[in-house]
Amino acid sequence: MIYLTQLIYIKEGQESLFHEFENIAIPIIAKYNGRLLLRVRPPENSFVEFSIDKPYEIHLVEFDGEQDFEDFKQDDERKNFLHLKEQSVRSILLIKGTKQ
Repeated sequence: MIYLTQLIYIKEGQESLFHEFENIAIPIIAKYNGRLLLRVRPPENSFVEFSIDKPYEIHLVEFDGEQDFEDFKQDDERKNFLHLKEQSVRSILLIKGTKQ
C-alpha cells in the first residue's frame, strides 16, 4: 500500500477549470486500486503555523501499489483532460509514504 499526499496550488481565477479536471480524474482512481481518503480545501483561518505557501486543496490518496499509481497516471481518459490541469494548477507538492 502506498499513500500520496498532494498539496495543490491553483492559478488565481482558474478554480472552475481545476474542479472540472478533478470531476474527471478522481473517479478514475478506483479503476487502479486506489481510494481518495481525504480531499480538503482548508479555510484561511485553519492554518495555525506555516512556512510554505498555503495550498488550495490537500488530497490524501492510497493505492495498493506503486504500479497502480503509475497506471492511473497513464490512463487515456485522464490524459485527454490533462490540459485542464495544466491550465489551472500552478504547482503540486507530492509526498509519498507508507503506513506504519
